[in-house]
Amino acid sequence: MQKKEISIQGVDPLLLLGVENANWRILKSAFPKLHLVTRGETIIAQGAIEDIGRFEEVMRMVLWHIERFNELGEDSIHKLLGSEESEVMSQSKKDDTLVYGPNGNRIIARSRNQQRLVDAIRQDDMVFAIGPAGTGKTYTAVAMAVAALKDKRVKKIILTRPAVEAGENLGFLPGDLKEKLDPYLQPLYDALTDMLPFDKVADYLEKGVIEIAPLAFMRGRTLDKAFVILDEAQNTTVAQIKMFLTRMGKEAKFVVTGDASQIDLPHKQASGLKYARRVLPNIEGISFIQLDGSDVIRHRLVKAVIAAFEKSEETSPTKA
Repeated sequence: MQKKEISIQGVDPLLLLGVENANWRILKSAFPKLHLVTRGETIIAQGAIEDIGRFEEVMRMVLWHIERFNELGEDSIHKLLGSEESEVMSQSKKDDTLVYGPNGNRIIARSRNQQRLVDAIRQDDMVFAIGPAGTGKTYTAVAMAVAALKDKRVKKIILTRPAVEAGENLGFLPGDLKEKLDPYLQPLYDALTDMLPFDKVADYLEKGVIEIAPLAFMRGRTLDKAFVILDEAQNTTVAQIKMFLTRMGKEAKFVVTGDASQIDLPHKQASGLKYARRVLPNIEGISFIQLDGSDVIRHRLVKAVIAAFEKSEETSPTKA
């Protein structure tokens, strides 16, 4: 008789075992020759080596399913019990879903340019996504970051923004550092909690698996095996964006998002995003994706507002 311990660390026990252990009863009944028990964050299987081998394969699929879809129902378990691991992995690669949020909500590219952005991130290690508000630049980038973390292609996600409105010293705002920064970083929290359960986001933030910080905190670091997103990059200076881009370490993905029409820098201060767009094209491994009003996924009036402003700027352009 063989014995095997399978770690279920970090897995929500309610998702895995089911309400009143309904999921666990199905799994146990599928392997009547094995003695199966759960002990803390470990499943212990005892029995013949061939039965344990198949049980391990099923558990890998079950844990992958929970990680990817954030759910595990009785129908899903029966389907996995009748599947081969290679078949499940092959089918998952054909899925156009970027990531599954809580309750199995699908996050997908919803426009032609969003799909171009997804393809660019898959292909290149440094990608610039430039376009007006509401085009899904940051949201798509965060989805790709979460997918990379779930697939273990990166060890951490780093989300950063320049805190231009507060002069980036943040000193005059009330509260501790987190309370000072939260208003500027809230859109990033919102995107994350669309794609991961709230308690998972909180756990990742506490453990440093997900880091949300102002741009100034990137100075002096080398970011290896990380998916790093610089949001609102139009509000970086040339020196800041150079500092940020040169933080790139091994096996890292850098995505820079911004709206060149909404620059909040002091008068006559050059935008780092505009500078990068001018000097970095045609470098292998760097992509620039332009999004526009056709990619807007907010209220229909947002699209109309963007079109009206663009038309006005064409006839009487303002100085950024």
